[in-house]
Amino acid sequence: MNDKLMPFSAVLFDMDGLVLDTESTYCQAWQQAAARMGHYLSDSFCRSLSGLHHQAIDAKLQDACGADFDIQAFNRRAGACWRERVTTDGIPVKPGVAELLAYLEARQIPFALATNSRAANAQECLALAGLAGAFKVLVGRDDVAAGKPSPDVFLRAAALLQTPIHACWVLEDSLTGIMAAHSAGAFPVLVPSGSPVETQALALCAMMRPDLSAVLATIRAEFAHR
Repeated sequence: MNDKLMPFSAVLFDMDGLVLDTESTYCQAWQQAAARMGHYLSDSFCRSLSGLHHQAIDAKLQDACGADFDIQAFNRRAGACWRERVTTDGIPVKPGVAELLAYLEARQIPFALATNSRAANAQECLALAGLAGAFKVLVGRDDVAAGKPSPDVFLRAAALLQTPIHACWVLEDSLTGIMAAHSAGAFPVLVPSGSPVETQALALCAMMRPDLSAVLATIRAEFAHR
């Protein structure tokens, strides 16, 4: 990380842990489902799944719970637990999201959502958070050949915005996402969703900010000098 700003033409957002506080809802659903099947998942293990696509999550769960662990039954249970909670409580939006999106729209700066979630799932989560339609361009894991840490979702999003990837800031909260942004050739901005911050994420990001309000302040300062 050198914290040296790079001029940009577009902004690409991750979803889980950056725009939406979904990670806590996923963690509780995984823990509830695992407990009903006689297994224990620690908070730290659940945090280690942050940013991974569903196939990688399934593989880590299988390794942790054993070869005879019924991953399909687990996913059904976890999905039911998750849906029950978010249908009642909704999904919290991370601080600074509304203000940052409003600023980008006012300045006519293109932006997109690029997530390891399936596109339909991402749209559902955004709706549950009151952000339906907030992202006109959305790229999900099922829209590309490989999920993060491969760069595909970011390259696809940049192409849809008709912006070179090197002119995109990528806002990410996880090591997996920062790896993808770095591999894509974008400007990776780390906005950690938890602590401690992973050393490798710090090494690969170009800049770190504590939250999206701080990202907005940085962007405002950047445009003030143009």
